[in-house]
Amino acid sequence: MRSTFQSLGVLNYRIWFIGALVSNIGTWMQRTAQDWLVFDHLTAQDASAMGVTMALQLGPQLFLAPVAGLVADRFNRRTLLVLTQSAMAVLSAALGVLVLSGAAQLWHVYVFALLLGVVSAVDAPVRQTFVSELVRDDYLPNAVALNSASFNVARMIGPAVAGVLTVAIGPGWVFLVNTVTFVALLLSLAKIPAASLRQLPRAAAGKGRIREGIRYVRYRPDIVVVLVAVFIVGTLGLNFVLFIAAMVGTEFGLDAGAFGLMNSIMAIGSVAGALLSAGRGKPRMRMIFGAAGAFGLTSGLAALAPNYFWFGVALVPVGLFAITMMTSANGYVQTTTDPVMRGRVMALYMAIFMGGTPIGAPLVGWVANVAGPRWSMSVAAAAGVAAALIGMAWIVRAKHLRIGFNRRARGLRYFRVAPAGATTAGAATAGATTAVAAPEGATTDGPTADGADRVENPDNAVDR
Repeated sequence: MRSTFQSLGVLNYRIWFIGALVSNIGTWMQRTAQDWLVFDHLTAQDASAMGVTMALQLGPQLFLAPVAGLVADRFNRRTLLVLTQSAMAVLSAALGVLVLSGAAQLWHVYVFALLLGVVSAVDAPVRQTFVSELVRDDYLPNAVALNSASFNVARMIGPAVAGVLTVAIGPGWVFLVNTVTFVALLLSLAKIPAASLRQLPRAAAGKGRIREGIRYVRYRPDIVVVLVAVFIVGTLGLNFVLFIAAMVGTEFGLDAGAFGLMNSIMAIGSVAGALLSAGRGKPRMRMIFGAAGAFGLTSGLAALAPNYFWFGVALVPVGLFAITMMTSANGYVQTTTDPVMRGRVMALYMAIFMGGTPIGAPLVGWVANVAGPRWSMSVAAAAGVAAALIGMAWIVRAKHLRIGFNRRARGLRYFRVAPAGATTAGAATAGATTAVAAPEGATTDGPTADGADRVENPDNAVDR
């Protein structure tokens, strides 16, 4: 197992990590304050209005992804980040002033959420792929996982601070604090010499570059099935702010401080999941889909929590498995994609991950309003289980596996079978399952011809 903090030994990445951490804390503070502003100040605890706000902020990722990905592949990512981060700082400051003036209405928040979503749609693939210019390729999975850890440490700190400040001084001041935190990331970018960044291939100018990226993904079935799982869980399962606000405010009758604290408690599991992913090295598909199933089961337990305390306890493993799945999926897609295509592929990834919110958030908000918060969390549970089943079914089919019950081991076992027409490695004997030859030219590790990574067969593929 490699060092969990391996990438922090690279100076450029360390500078970036610190600046991004401060900026992420501010972003989570704004998100928490904005959500509570809509939920408790501008509406009478309307989860649907909160879902609309989330949809407007995240929806542009879905529509602008092709263009944003091409921008990330074509232009200087460091310069693009300076532009996008500066724009988001201005929007945060403007919303803060509007709220402090007492003139803010619900439609104002909708407009600012949409504008922020447009800028974020460009920023997201650039941020994702900029990491590959800071560290070499064998460090990339670790760097991606540490980015996730930074994001979730911020989610642990930001909502708790925002919850206290929202109650004490109001959401407008929280927005202004977030404006200041953008300066940290801008300073970190200024400290990284442009000449020290890795020079990676850029997409060539000309027509058809967006179609080229889509075509690349189309012929990578392993990436397609990961994106399908990410879409299902991202659309219906990762509306955490909505779930938590509805459970805390409606089910348990508590205030913004309790809401912020619950977000931070959940982030404990998220940080643990990100750090565990950082220490694993190469992302595996079985980890993605196994974590999706575990996320579904733990979300079901959270939906059944009898009180605030046990709800908080249940959210820790929910956060752990959610981030394990998403970090593994992100790392797998980045590390198996050609560098010249990485921006476009990651833009599509982020569009599917975040862009499903315009569909999922209002739907889950409606379920919370009509059937209750517990049923909205049950939607998340079903999404995790569905994603796991789809992923595991694809792995079994793509890798020519068969699943059977071993009476002596009293459990399910899997073994590889040859595709039609292949010969077996030996005759099966009574009472034993015998492995057969894998497809000619296949390896036991790394991507196969169909894009899937090999799953090692326990006990040499033979039930003994």
